[in-house]
Amino acid sequence: MDNEHQDVTKEEAKETLSNYVNIKKFHFVMLLFFTVLATAGISIFALSFGDEKAVTVGVQERTEFNKLYEAYDTIQEDYFLEYEEEDLINGAINGMVDALGDPYSDYMNQEETAQFNENITSSFQGIGAEIQSMNDLITVVSPIKGSPAERAGIQPNDQILAVDGESIQGMSASEAVMLIRGEKGTDVTLTIQRPGAQDTIEVTITRDDIPLETVYYEMDEQNVATVQLTSFSETTYDELTEALQDLESQGMEALVLDLRQNPGGLLPQAISISNLFVPAGETIVQIEESNGDKQVIAAQEGDKVEVPTAVIIDEGSASASEIVAAAVNETADIPLFGKNTFGKGTVQTAEDFNDSSNMKITTARWLTPDDNWVHEKGVAPTTEVDMPEYASLPYLNIDADLEESMLSEDVKVAEQMLDALGLNPGNIDGLYDEETVSAVEAYQEDNDLEVTGVISPETASSIMLSLREQLEKDDPQVNRAIEYLIEEANIEADEAS
Repeated sequence: MDNEHQDVTKEEAKETLSNYVNIKKFHFVMLLFFTVLATAGISIFALSFGDEKAVTVGVQERTEFNKLYEAYDTIQEDYFLEYEEEDLINGAINGMVDALGDPYSDYMNQEETAQFNENITSSFQGIGAEIQSMNDLITVVSPIKGSPAERAGIQPNDQILAVDGESIQGMSASEAVMLIRGEKGTDVTLTIQRPGAQDTIEVTITRDDIPLETVYYEMDEQNVATVQLTSFSETTYDELTEALQDLESQGMEALVLDLRQNPGGLLPQAISISNLFVPAGETIVQIEESNGDKQVIAAQEGDKVEVPTAVIIDEGSASASEIVAAAVNETADIPLFGKNTFGKGTVQTAEDFNDSSNMKITTARWLTPDDNWVHEKGVAPTTEVDMPEYASLPYLNIDADLEESMLSEDVKVAEQMLDALGLNPGNIDGLYDEETVSAVEAYQEDNDLEVTGVISPETASSIMLSLREQLEKDDPQVNRAIEYLIEEANIEADEAS
């Protein structure tokens, strides 16, 4: 009550009560009758028309959903087979997100959300490849270092057409992940279309544990350290700073930061890592929302890497990797070696629902310190360095022996591998001839295998392992970066003095 009502005197109250008491009995009865009649009329009106009114009272009517409601009601009333209402709701949300036509926006149910969270918080079991849906095709962004996918020769931009013979065209990335992942020790067969190749290839991969560890490092005899970041998870910054402290204690004089085949990850991790290299006050990245508002994130004071540094990038470097590469190049003049990056210049935000499902949508784009938007263009290297052709050879996946007189694509791949290892298999034409036999025998003898001249599954695996080891030893992109750093840090001059 307000103050005016609270100030009513006792005399006024008594007078009001007296007026009510003095109403004649007839008038009172008639008043009661009409009150009941009016109440009944209001109740009938509410019962007749209340459903529609009850929905809209105090709530803005969303007429754009009328068609959706009509479809839902029609299914409920007329659909013949059994269905789960939850599947309809999930499907409606998934359809809206898919209609955006954005490969980085996705709706995930409870199970898919749990698996997504595993990617950035703990180890999981699968093949170890970052994928996305582009133009209704599942495309590999990058395999994870040391993963079954990498060992099987999966490469960035490979398109996965089918999983265990089941077409996945039109699936979302999260739906494809559900098929590709599985228990450690189980096999999954992927049908791959590689850019530039006419024929598809089938690759059978044995699933394994995919570890959380994201930083690998080593240092050569010239005190040039190579640190590889395989993704940007919740622990990457801490792993990197621990690695750098260890390397500094060993006398590190220069640093190669390897971001190849790194599909990205968490934006805060990319900012923290960039802060180790970007001078305080300089821009690391700019986040621009749809309304044009721009958030400029600048480097802070703190520990900085003081030794000469070079960064290596390639087609598998995406998202957070590109943020770091562009930031250190444009603000600290750190050179980039390798190939043009993937080109993902958007930022996604995850919305958790009460039922533990999740919707991840693009909410902004990011720009480099120099206002460049790298989306679908990538970050260009300062110095372009190609990898040898054998680095892109497909996986030699054989179930039966390859032997003399055979003619096949697998034989041609084997010949290319033997040639890259310095053996002479003759004409690289897919025909398993006498020269191919001799090259295989020479390889088997050099690697303590039974000398048969036949490529068994065991020999095939050994050949691929040898090729991988050769590539790691004679990596032209790493070697070019190290050459630059040796000159930049005057390491040779220091050794001579």
